[in-house]
Amino acid sequence: MSIKIGILGYGNLGRGVECAIKQNPDMELVAVFTRRNPESLSILTKEASVCSISEAADWKDKIDVMILCGGSATDLPSQTPEFASMFNVVDSFDTHARIPEHFENVENAAKAAGKLGIISVGWDPGMFSLNRMYANAILPQGEDYTFWGKGVSQGHSDAIRRIEGVKDAKQYTIPVEAALQAVRNGENPQLSTREKHTRECFVVLEEGADAKKVEEAIKTMPNYFADYDTTVHFISEEELKKNHSGIPHGGFVLRSGVTGWDGEHKHLIEYSLKLDSNPEFTASVIVAYARAAYRLHKEGQTGCKTVFDIAPAYLSAKSGEELRAHML
Repeated sequence: MSIKIGILGYGNLGRGVECAIKQNPDMELVAVFTRRNPESLSILTKEASVCSISEAADWKDKIDVMILCGGSATDLPSQTPEFASMFNVVDSFDTHARIPEHFENVENAAKAAGKLGIISVGWDPGMFSLNRMYANAILPQGEDYTFWGKGVSQGHSDAIRRIEGVKDAKQYTIPVEAALQAVRNGENPQLSTREKHTRECFVVLEEGADAKKVEEAIKTMPNYFADYDTTVHFISEEELKKNHSGIPHGGFVLRSGVTGWDGEHKHLIEYSLKLDSNPEFTASVIVAYARAAYRLHKEGQTGCKTVFDIAPAYLSAKSGEELRAHML
């Protein structure tokens, strides 16, 4: 019997989830829920339904796991607790500072409904989180380092597009190679924000816009660019579409630590990702955790979980016997 999946929200992430489900034979997409007019939405899975979000409650007994594909700023803080009162849910909430609060809200809603929710699933938070935790447990004496990129930051790109005079923009986060190499050399550097990453912006101006004014607005923007060495390139709309239409990303998690009685032996743990499509990879992680949500709920577990709480075998479509024979 296949795991019946619902998707709430059909942007880049929702489309990525749909594609990931196709690659997992033990799952099927039964419905997509949207705030748009359902008749205006064309999805790839012809046998799945497209419904208004207002109809979701009618599907409570028809969906095993609802995957929530909204944004972390305004959608998921309210949507995940709301839908955890009706479905087992998985989300990709990525506002790190608010994860404890979000966890409590989902825990209360899911427990009360006898459902299970898994939050903050993706690559960071998610896969990077797991690697930070494993490395800390293995090398308790050491330093953690996380580098993001080279990749498109969708939030930073959106922030540039909101500046007066900007027609379109893409922003890339880029690790500083010298800083990354210092960590790999076991130097355990103390790195400032500016020393770890640079930001590169490709901007299309509205006709008649003041390039110098726009560049100044970008480079001085607090919380986004002011703390970084930022380069701004002004290009044509055609060049942006030709050379910057994708959404690549990736990064590195490293822990530099020591073992031995006096810490005489150095070790470096490094995990890296190079992603051609940020949302499609995130979606693939989410779909694996949807399998875990289904299995854990079948075992009678309820409430909220994170990636830290779930054994790896729950993610795999392979049996325990297959995993022990071929992957252990």
